[in-house]
Amino acid sequence: VLQSSNSLKASYEDWLLTYGLTVSPFHIRWQTAVFNRQFYNWGRWKPRFLYLWFSVGMVFGIVAMFGSVILLGKTLMQTLTQMLTEAPKAQNDRMLQVVVSILSLDLYLRVPGVNLPVSQLTYFFSAILISGVIHEVGHGVAAIREQVRFNGFGIFIFIVYPGAFVDLFTTHLQLISPVQQLRIFCAGVWHNFVLGVASFVVLFLLPAILFPFYYTGAGALVTEVAEDSPANGPRGLFVGDLVTNLQDCPVYGVEDWNSCLEDISEKSQVGYCISAATLQQLSFPARVYSRLDGSVECCSNNSLTDVCFSYSSNLDSHLYACLPARKVIEASKVCRTNMDCQKDFVPSFCVTPSLENQTRLIRVKHPPHIDMLYVGHPMHLQYTVSLSSFVPRQNFLSIDLPVVIETFCKYVISLSGALAVINAVPCFALDGQWILNSFLEATLSSLIVEKQSRELVGFLVLLAGSALLAANVALGLWLVTAR
Repeated sequence: VLQSSNSLKASYEDWLLTYGLTVSPFHIRWQTAVFNRQFYNWGRWKPRFLYLWFSVGMVFGIVAMFGSVILLGKTLMQTLTQMLTEAPKAQNDRMLQVVVSILSLDLYLRVPGVNLPVSQLTYFFSAILISGVIHEVGHGVAAIREQVRFNGFGIFIFIVYPGAFVDLFTTHLQLISPVQQLRIFCAGVWHNFVLGVASFVVLFLLPAILFPFYYTGAGALVTEVAEDSPANGPRGLFVGDLVTNLQDCPVYGVEDWNSCLEDISEKSQVGYCISAATLQQLSFPARVYSRLDGSVECCSNNSLTDVCFSYSSNLDSHLYACLPARKVIEASKVCRTNMDCQKDFVPSFCVTPSLENQTRLIRVKHPPHIDMLYVGHPMHLQYTVSLSSFVPRQNFLSIDLPVVIETFCKYVISLSGALAVINAVPCFALDGQWILNSFLEATLSSLIVEKQSRELVGFLVLLAGSALLAANVALGLWLVTAR
């Protein structure tokens, strides 16, 4: 609209030029020469070290180019094979996770509001921006190292996704040798790989780094309980509680919490030892009836504290009793059969909650508070309760800081890896295009003398690589939206 106006066009274009802005549909770009001096300082720092650094990056970039093609091809075949075979819907989730994690297509398959939680947007966009900046810093420093003029650095926003770029003098870039070009073109992929490795090291060493302020191995610290969580309530979990056990499964951190819940959901419901005298004292007459899934209920539907338990005796293997859950479970030993409860010749039974399929009764220990008794699907508990393995040594320390660092490192690893893998693919408009062209010039100039023939080979490879990448991204996006 502004460019079509005769009175505003000149002043609008001057304003854009003054501030280094470029505006087009769904795309805003800002470029500046403010950082040029810093880039030149980096490019001239320890020339011998930088030569070795970018030479290693060149080798890595070439290997990554071939490796990305193999990775994309194998994953595409695996995905198509699994889609064509008859499999339950649960397999689709696992398949998508394989596609996303192996290919590191998170940059393309993470759709805000679809499969990316709103609470994670800050991590997501920050990680994209930092990964993009480090990527372009690699190109810029390598270019200065190879005596290519550096015009400027910039940041852009495409739709909602941020990124970065460097402006190099094209004539200088075309005059240097193919090997020098490879050092420049591979530098972005190399720097993304190094950034991902550095983030992984920080994530791995985080307990040692935060040791003066936080300790680990004591349990899983509750950092957030969703409002609609079944663990929310006066006898539920609260922020700051330290979970130490799920049933008889010890919890020393978040990984133990997740593995214990998965183990509980996969195995059958455990029972609890109760003496015959206590069973007779607590039980009361109740009508027994079957649910739609075949399980048995023997308590009133209005009861919030009683649970139907099943047990067996010498005379009858199918007995049911409606018992107060907390009195039965607290201070009771976990069991599978009556033999697990025989002690000191006291007649005892192993009573097991009679619940619907996939539903479990779980005792959650979070001392010094009274145990939480949870009835429901274990995964609902996992999804609605956020925890941390780091416990602050002082009350004034934030319980969220380690979680923020952990989450940010995971996003940087994922998205920086995505940039490394995607940009290494020999595809039009990506680094892989220029890596491939320079590689062919450096290796095939003696075998294929005519430049046009070499360009034809490069074009065919780029066409195949672009189609391969497009097929993977399209399939991934379809799976995301279909799910």
